[in-house]
Amino acid sequence: MSLHPDLAAFLELVELGRASGKILPMHELGVEQARREFELSAQLLDPDPPCDLSVTPLAIQTRDGAVLQARLYRPAQAANAHCPVILYLHGGGYVVGSLDSHDTVCRRLALASGHAVLAPAYRLAPEHRFPTALQDVQDTTDWLVRHAHAHGLDSARTVFAGDSAGATLATLLAITAATEPSSGVLQPCAQLLFYPVADASTRYASYQTFAEGYLLESATMDWFYQHYLPDETKKHDWRVSPMLAPVVGALAPAYVSVAQYDPLHDEGIAYAEYLRRTGTRVELIVERGLTHDFLRMSGVIERIDTVYGAVAQWLRGIA
Repeated sequence: MSLHPDLAAFLELVELGRASGKILPMHELGVEQARREFELSAQLLDPDPPCDLSVTPLAIQTRDGAVLQARLYRPAQAANAHCPVILYLHGGGYVVGSLDSHDTVCRRLALASGHAVLAPAYRLAPEHRFPTALQDVQDTTDWLVRHAHAHGLDSARTVFAGDSAGATLATLLAITAATEPSSGVLQPCAQLLFYPVADASTRYASYQTFAEGYLLESATMDWFYQHYLPDETKKHDWRVSPMLAPVVGALAPAYVSVAQYDPLHDEGIAYAEYLRRTGTRVELIVERGLTHDFLRMSGVIERIDTVYGAVAQWLRGIA
């Protein structure tokens, strides 16, 4: 299938901006400018997010005494006590991304699913390199175990979710939960993994096929790793490349959604196959005609509403 026509038109505008010098690829920007532009892109991709839900700011303390800002999104249908919760971890290659860049995603996911959504602002590289992001989200799960009741959440019905690098963090939490089932680690009931980064140690064919011109570029992935990892050898650490984790048996059921036009296309499919080999129940969806970051594109592509609807339907089948 060719690119969705609305998305193709959007990408043409991006290319015109690059040709005029007004827009630069992320990997040619400084870190702070890249973060600002990534946040601003949320207003362009989804300028009219839904507002009919409550959003509560929270603070989560980490093991080293830092405080993470977080948000709890609660739709009206999740107003009852002990509602299920989606722990949502934003994408951005561990370098960009924030509560604001993915605010619309959390709102739409909460409304579609009827779950509360907890979104933490884990610390970013290069100020905080690997494994800080992972430790921060692990600390968030510990916080959820301790504070779920006070916030009317049912931690026994927690879904680990995220997009891109956030999906990596989500599946790392699921792997840890499966390997440490009796240590008090929060056990998820499901995983939602959107265009996950699963294997930094290998260059898949889609890295070349979709290297440029489809929003996320292969050179930007390299730029992310340069900022996040202290050295290249860490690409072989399973906490960076979950495809390299030893087979631990079945994980929580996983919904794996990848984009057709994405450097991470092949990687996401390979990870879904890896999960199946562990005995994990997997729903693999290839979103035809779309690129990386499609979850944030509701203002560009009307069809994205059906993506959230499909996720909600799958979650109802898990419950």
